[in-house]
Amino acid sequence: MRRIQILRVVAAKLLIPFILLFALYVQFHGDFGPGGGFQAGVIFAAAFVLFALIFGLDRARRVAPPVVVDSLVAVGLLLYAGTGVVTLFLGGNFLDYDALNHHHPVHGQHWGIFAVELGVGITVAAGMITLYFSFAGRRRDS
Repeated sequence: MRRIQILRVVAAKLLIPFILLFALYVQFHGDFGPGGGFQAGVIFAAAFVLFALIFGLDRARRVAPPVVVDSLVAVGLLLYAGTGVVTLFLGGNFLDYDALNHHHPVHGQHWGIFAVELGVGITVAAGMITLYFSFAGRRRDS
């Protein structure tokens, strides 16, 4: 019993916050270097899976209810697609980030990539958590 408590303290207090912080770093540094939305989403989901493995699936579902996680899949997809639709309305092609700021195309590129990568990160993280909920919640048929 003592080893389980040590594992919970080490994982919950030490590892998971740093994993989440690293996911945020990868997310927000992705437009300047390696990384981005997909990698950050997978890292974020891995921290959540670690939480679920240590504290149990029921507690994980209380922390992130499946309805919220499913909604985040849609929100991320809408952010990605919405960025492309906005560029269409501003006179550019789909996901033509230069259309986001005609006076300073570099700023338009930065904000467009930021929005798309954020949408990808949210979608991937929520999708991976949904997959984990689906497979971890299955009962083995005898």
